[in-house]
This record gives sequence, structure tokens and C-alpha cells, in this order.
Amino acid sequence: MELHTVYISAGSNLGQRLKNCRKGIDMLTHTSGLDSGVGSGPGGADVILTAQSSFYRTAPVDFTDQDWFVNAVFAIRTRLSPQALLIRLKEIQRRVGRKKSKIRFGPRVLDLDILLFDDLIISLPDLVIPHPRMHKRRFVLLPICDINPHLVHPILKREMGDLLGRLNENEQPVTLIDD
Repeated sequence: MELHTVYISAGSNLGQRLKNCRKGIDMLTHTSGLDSGVGSGPGGADVILTAQSSFYRTAPVDFTDQDWFVNAVFAIRTRLSPQALLIRLKEIQRRVGRKKSKIRFGPRVLDLDILLFDDLIISLPDLVIPHPRMHKRRFVLLPICDINPHLVHPILKREMGDLLGRLNENEQPVTLIDD
């Protein structure tokens, strides 16, 4: 089976935000602690972490009446399909404590979003790749540029560094977390 390159964002603005993001990344890339059917064999062999950005403190976007987030982006190699990966990410979010919210873009313990999956373009009711708002989000583009600023958006045909340069940094404050 083919190995896929996937970029995923991690974000949290409830509880121990940095710890929540780290836990989500760790649970995906070291999934032996999950029940069978969700995880893989020992050490999470079907999901391999290949790169991770720094962590950033970021202002909320869209629904702004909430605490700031901690955000990062990480890259994996996996044999999972996009749909199987989405199921795994939702299960990890649930296990970390995320609950359904009535507020779109509202507070959350953990948010794990597939940004890019190889150069696929997918539009399903529960899964859109590339992430439909990633090119408008400083809190996504800055961390993804930590990993690969020359990565090309499969629809817009622009490098991530170029997309980041087009955003107004005053509208979406982002600060590096020293840890």
C-alpha cells in the first residue's frame, strides 16, 4: 500500500492548551494505547511523524469572543485513507475531551484538521481537502511554513510562503511559544 504525506493542524483553547495539542499529536503518532480498530500496532506504525512546527499562541478567528488558541502543524506519512484518518482524528479529539459544540469555530479542547493529503482534492460532506480556509489562516500558514514554505496548495497553485505573505499579520496576531 502507498504511503501518503499528510499535513495536519492541531489547536486548543480550553484547559491545558499546549498539553492538549501535544497529546493529540502523540496519540496519533504513537497509537498503541488506543483500542483496536482505532489504533495500529505497537508504536503507531501506520502513522509516522515526519515534521512538526513550533507552537504558536494565536488570536481566535471568526468567533472572536473566546480565549486565544495554541496551534501547530505537523506532517505524517501514513497508509490510511483520508476517511480512515479522519475517523482516527475524531476519536482522538473525543478521547482528549472534545464535545460537540453549538458554536461554529467556538472553544475546543482539541481540534485536529487535515490540511493537505498528498495533492488530493476531495469534497465530501464531512471531509474537504485541502482544508477550505487554510489559505486565509495565519495560524495555519505560519506553522506550515516552519515545515515547508515551498509546499504548493493543490488548488491555488501557490506556495505556502506566498500565501502567508498575502495575509495582514495585524488582523490575525500570532506569537511564538518558547517551550
